[in-house]
Amino acid sequence: MKAVCWYGKHDVQVKEVPDPQILNSRDAIIKVSSTAICGSDLHLYNGYIPTMEEGDILGHEFMGEVVEVGSDITNLKMGDRVVVPFTIACGNCFFCKKDLWSACDNSNPTPETAETLYGYSGSGLFGYSHMMGGFAGGQAEYVRVPFADVGPMKIPDHLDDEQVLFLTDIFPTGYMAAENCSIEEGDTVAVWGAGPVGQFAVKSAFMLGAEKVVLIDHYKERLDLAQEQNENLQTINFDDTEVYDKLLDLTGGRGPDSCIDAVGLESHGTSPDSLMDYAKAAVFLATDRPHALRQAIHCCRKGGTVSVPGVYGGFLDKFNFGAAFGKGLTFKMGQTNMHSYMPKLLSEVEEGNIDPSFVISHRLKLSDAPMAYENFNVEKNDWRKIVLTPN
Repeated sequence: MKAVCWYGKHDVQVKEVPDPQILNSRDAIIKVSSTAICGSDLHLYNGYIPTMEEGDILGHEFMGEVVEVGSDITNLKMGDRVVVPFTIACGNCFFCKKDLWSACDNSNPTPETAETLYGYSGSGLFGYSHMMGGFAGGQAEYVRVPFADVGPMKIPDHLDDEQVLFLTDIFPTGYMAAENCSIEEGDTVAVWGAGPVGQFAVKSAFMLGAEKVVLIDHYKERLDLAQEQNENLQTINFDDTEVYDKLLDLTGGRGPDSCIDAVGLESHGTSPDSLMDYAKAAVFLATDRPHALRQAIHCCRKGGTVSVPGVYGGFLDKFNFGAAFGKGLTFKMGQTNMHSYMPKLLSEVEEGNIDPSFVISHRLKLSDAPMAYENFNVEKNDWRKIVLTPN
């Protein structure tokens, strides 16, 4: 089969690789109908996530048709159309039983690196380094899905791929980020990052009852899209306006009740701390560029919440924990507990409350992936969300 493979920093190639096989009685093989390039895939493309190996198959947002199942799979049959969560969970461990699916104890077969870096390992992830299990991803014609009796969710025929593909990651991720804010009537939520996760965080904050949502970025077309999609949204272009001062103006001097960092480890900026981040990362003196997170901490009101769906990989420099302590902030973060959100958000799509396809900017073939990665990495104003069709 053909698959999108990683060969090093800025080196992605489409290669012929062996077809996946059933390895466990709880496996299923999926023929991929649609897959996507996620912003967090760029962290792999740019070399920020360790333990990648040459030839690793990328991709954690994918859906398709069941073509083979293991002997213990009774909930799926050949021909079923499914979306697959990017987190892999066993369904039986302490954490799965507490609905902490992304903390599954049994789905990462190579936890040693994560345990060394983080103390404990989270769940396995599709297409996201050997630290996260070394699983082949879904930017391919076929993919093996472990614990297929727990993860894949059937999709009704009347919904097309583009309406449901993002239930695999970015829609639930944006929703959990907003839910983590414990939004109350009258709240103001500030969201850093107008990429797809930020777009869904904005939508979700309004769905959960926020009175005012403010989106912060400097990519004009992304900000314009968000305003088209959300009638009451306010935006800040950080190239034009001092973010802290503007947020104070918009909140009567109190600050946002909650701040969502939907950017993660490759944030952009022109302030001194941001320029220092660029310099340190370039010479391997820092693992992440946390400018957006620093700003969210600085801007959040006293007693507020900072929610972090953006991916971070290592140790953060100049993290103002004194401000967080002094203001009594609450932090909520982590990989999305996908299995808890997918059914609920599928219902939102079926009821016509949201069409997640609005974030798509490009529809391409799987063979176009190397070009798509290159352009997505440098042209974020125009390249927002890429959907790839394998067949």
